Amino acid sequence: MAKHSNLVIVESPSKAKTIGKYLGPDYRVEACMGHLRDLPKSVIGVDLEHDFEPQYQPLENKDGIIEKLHSAAQQADCVYLATDPDREGEAISWHIKELFQLPDHKAKRVTFNEITKKVVLSSIAQPREIDYNLVDAQQARRILDRIVGYQLSPLLWKKIRRGLSAGRVQSVATRLVVDREREIEAFVPREYWTLDAHLTCKDQPGSFTARYYGDTKKRELANERQVDEIIRQVQGKDFTIASLKRSEKRRSPTPPFITSTLQQEASRKLNMTPRRTMSIAQQLYEGVDISSEGTVGLITYMRTDSLRLSEEALAAAKDFIISRYGEAYYPKTTRRFKKKDGAQDAHEAIRPSNVHLDPELIKGDLTKDQYRLYKLIWSRFVACQMAEAVYDAVQLDVQCSGHVFRATDQLLKFSGFTAVYEEGKDEDPDDKVGGIPDLRGDETLLADKLTKEQHFTSPPARFTEATLVKAMEEKGVGRPSTYASIVATIQDREYVIKKDKRLSPTPLGFVVTDLMLERFDDIIDVEFTANMESQLDEVEAGKIQWKEILRSFYAKFRSRMDAAEEALEGKRIKVPDEESDEICDMCGRKMVIKIGRFGRFLACPGFPECKNTKPIVERMPGRCPNCGSTILKRKSKKGYVYYSCERGADCGFMTWDVPTANDCPTCGQTLFKKSGRGQMKPFCINPECKDFLPEEKRGYKRRMPKATAESVEEAQELPEQSEKKKTTKTKKTTKSTKGTKTK
Repeated sequence: MAKHSNLVIVESPSKAKTIGKYLGPDYRVEACMGHLRDLPKSVIGVDLEHDFEPQYQPLENKDGIIEKLHSAAQQADCVYLATDPDREGEAISWHIKELFQLPDHKAKRVTFNEITKKVVLSSIAQPREIDYNLVDAQQARRILDRIVGYQLSPLLWKKIRRGLSAGRVQSVATRLVVDREREIEAFVPREYWTLDAHLTCKDQPGSFTARYYGDTKKRELANERQVDEIIRQVQGKDFTIASLKRSEKRRSPTPPFITSTLQQEASRKLNMTPRRTMSIAQQLYEGVDISSEGTVGLITYMRTDSLRLSEEALAAAKDFIISRYGEAYYPKTTRRFKKKDGAQDAHEAIRPSNVHLDPELIKGDLTKDQYRLYKLIWSRFVACQMAEAVYDAVQLDVQCSGHVFRATDQLLKFSGFTAVYEEGKDEDPDDKVGGIPDLRGDETLLADKLTKEQHFTSPPARFTEATLVKAMEEKGVGRPSTYASIVATIQDREYVIKKDKRLSPTPLGFVVTDLMLERFDDIIDVEFTANMESQLDEVEAGKIQWKEILRSFYAKFRSRMDAAEEALEGKRIKVPDEESDEICDMCGRKMVIKIGRFGRFLACPGFPECKNTKPIVERMPGRCPNCGSTILKRKSKKGYVYYSCERGADCGFMTWDVPTANDCPTCGQTLFKKSGRGQMKPFCINPECKDFLPEEKRGYKRRMPKATAESVEEAQELPEQSEKKKTTKTKKTTKSTKGTKTK
């Protein structure tokens, strides 16, 4: 390969491809694929006796990359370390510098808030030194997490179950879910009633519904007796208008995305997990091949807590909005959003790198998920710079026998930013508005119908992944770069499971949290964790020396560890079984949910007398096209999700397509849809039906293995059974090998 005078090291090949397009032949751009050096996996890797000195070592699986980059670095006159613009990216650059022993004059640090030609060339022209405050903040976080994980996790192994882990932040996130579940369990519903009057005008057409408001002031109806008394007093009597207020309401757009709000909105609108959202956003940031442009970084850096927007981006948004929507859709003054309390404000808000790259123009160059997420980011950015939406609002109070009923309504007068985007909501609003006819204010009204309805107050809702991220952000737990991994980790560890898009703690999650609360209440304390994040921010700002944090933390932590080990000496904490509705086929007991090496499964509580086990399955809508039985969602040994008849091999039906609740209008059989994310059009799989859609036309890139009765049986085999077979086979192989060696 020809000698290049400059080497640019980035983290991923796609980022290397995008940046390489903007730089000339004097630059060689290579990807390090993340960290090249880290703490060892098998041991703690931190010298606790010598002031927490980390023992970094090259990663074993990166030998080839290290050799290649080291050779390129030796040949280059200058090495530009262009990893991501955050603490971890700074640490990766520092590790590369240390690993290759690059002198200061040769190693230059550059960062890109967006990967566009202008920004790349500008950054390369103005390199800086490595920011050791950022590196130290990342080292402190890494070592804190290593100390907690490598000293606390073995305690959980000994006292609860092998394979468990504890973490400085993941344990707090689990506690948030556990605390919410206990709030729900302790919640006592309170009865209340609503009373709606369906009113018509006596002297003109038009009707509307008004809800009971109160008498002289707002009043809640606590029981049916109160409601019936009001009905008795107003039944058959005229209603008159007490007040009619017309006003103009204005609604401002929401700010541009930061990491947490992007994850929340992608969860609400696109049904993406935080981990998936960040993965797709990373692709958009690093660069996508656009037919008319080449490889382009479509969005700015996606790990940020800042609402700041560059003046260049604001000017571009103004030009775009005026040219596409007109002057009326741009506000009188440019919108700038106030910095959030506690925000690091290191980067801009998440926005498109080029607002003129309309999502619809480049849709054909993006994957489905890339398009959906890019459109969400693009729309939110454009909307945040648009004029307010204007509504004509009406509030009408009517009275009868001293009782006031209220109706509200609003009509969109000017769409403003809502022409482009409206923020999603986690919960549907309780107060639904209805159409009010155009009244003068002196009409007499009559109640055609009075509708009473009993309600009960609801407990707080379980967290979704989006609302958990929101709660973590509000409480200062974690940082933009960690939200997605935290939410994923507590589910991977089986401390929390997701049911109907809501997060619930498992019995294991309760037990681990209770042990942590009893023995390590400071570590699992939300305020303590938030304060620790603030201290790491101060390390980044150069206000605290990073090892001071470690010394202060470890002294208390070690004493807690010693006390816990002494108190729990000889004890083993049992995780309660989670009872299911499934009945054991062999003995008739209710089966319980167990957690094995391969995840959750059903087992008979009568073990060892009854050793019956079953995989956990989910009942799906629709009916088996072969026999009409229930369709179950299952997972094969290789991790593929498939759908089969509950009768298993006796029926033999199995498909990779997802059953729906709809029936084919032609043949009446259950409609199916293609598996995957997003909205899919349902189709009929009945070969006898004229609307039948053949398998090769269902949109799969790769045809799945053909299903047979034998494959159904094999796929339904429990992971534990499969492991036993594998173990037996391994033992036989080992024995044979030993015999050969002896000969």
